[in-house]
Amino acid sequence: MQNERSTTWRYSVCGLLLCATMLLYMDRLTLSVLAKRIKDEYGFSNEQYGGLDAGLSYAFAGGAFFFGFLVDRIGPRWLYPGVLVLWSLAGLATAYSDSIGAWFRPEASLADQTYLGFMLCRISLGFFESGHWPCALVTTQVMLSRADRSLGNSLLQSGAALGSILTPIIVLYTTSAEPGGWRPPFAVIGCIGILWVVPWFLLIGRTDLQRTADVAGSETSVDGSPVIWSGDFLRMLGVLIATVICINLTWQYFRVWLPLFLQEKHGYDDQGMAWFTSAYYVATDIGCLGVGFWVTDMTRRGWGVHTARVLTFSACAGMTLLAVIVACLPSANVSENGFFSVGSMTILALLLFVAAGTLGLFPNYYSFSQELSPKHQGKISGMLGMIAWIGSGTMQIFVGRIIDTTGSYQGPVIIAGLLPAIACCAIVFFWPRRREGDR
Repeated sequence: MQNERSTTWRYSVCGLLLCATMLLYMDRLTLSVLAKRIKDEYGFSNEQYGGLDAGLSYAFAGGAFFFGFLVDRIGPRWLYPGVLVLWSLAGLATAYSDSIGAWFRPEASLADQTYLGFMLCRISLGFFESGHWPCALVTTQVMLSRADRSLGNSLLQSGAALGSILTPIIVLYTTSAEPGGWRPPFAVIGCIGILWVVPWFLLIGRTDLQRTADVAGSETSVDGSPVIWSGDFLRMLGVLIATVICINLTWQYFRVWLPLFLQEKHGYDDQGMAWFTSAYYVATDIGCLGVGFWVTDMTRRGWGVHTARVLTFSACAGMTLLAVIVACLPSANVSENGFFSVGSMTILALLLFVAAGTLGLFPNYYSFSQELSPKHQGKISGMLGMIAWIGSGTMQIFVGRIIDTTGSYQGPVIIAGLLPAIACCAIVFFWPRRREGDR
């Protein structure tokens, strides 16, 4: 039984979750947008750059497991604003990475000090950001019915796109050409995040996110979730593990490497990269929100909830396959042939479809994960997040090494495009049908 507040209130809270996701991605993506400038200023290699994201990823993995247990115990009302303030402070501190590194290693070179400072800030950022997803998914699970969760989760996830759209623009207008001119975006975005707690406490009352007594005390769900550790539960958990690894590797690859892919392979300057990166994330937002509304419309027309989710997930996986074509196209040489050349426009058009598919996978994945257990949602989402981010962190190091060694992005882009199709097959062939008739 869902909380008895009004529909307007529920979707207002979903809008606030959207803002939290937006802030999370703004803090996370700032380094990606500034990667080339920072690499050039301090002489970092691609492998070192990948290592920074690996540090964030491994910290996120550990934090997801910790915060998943914690949110099931104390609830999201106080935990959620706590982790958001702490990750905002970690993002703000990144502007002072050289000073932080110098405090720990005063004898090291400026480059080594700065790299250490970046690493410590990324680890802190990843650890506290990991609390977002367990808190957010417990919130939508408590508030929304099964049929409405794909739409609620699409609103939640679409904040990733909005944050990714705004970040390059903020970077463009707050940086300067002088050395160290990369610092202001970290400080500005970190300060903005702290303000989020005000509307949260205005909207969320003391009892709004409490689980009902039957859910809190039972190992089964009122809407047919499997018994914990039963055969169906383990089968569904196995599908979710395969799914989250595949879709997360694809999303995280493009999040981290797309700006460098555009600049180093296709010749984009800082401004061209920033504007297309924003356009890319507009497309991700369209895909994410489109999936939520599509599933809701299909269920209202009589389709089963599971069938609607599988069909929309499959469509998104099909769009990500276009990345294989992108990887095989020759360099657009934008610096020589112009932004609007045929080659450049073809690559950009395909990448926009890839973008829509890549983020459109997540709302249904979250909804599938909410099928397992209302009592243990935080633990489940935390564990899945931990697994996904261990994989992501390991991937970033290897991708950086491959690019340093081969000078080519082709192999990683192809693999990133193929992975969601594997996730789709796992869901289609191994996810058990619901006992209540797929509704």
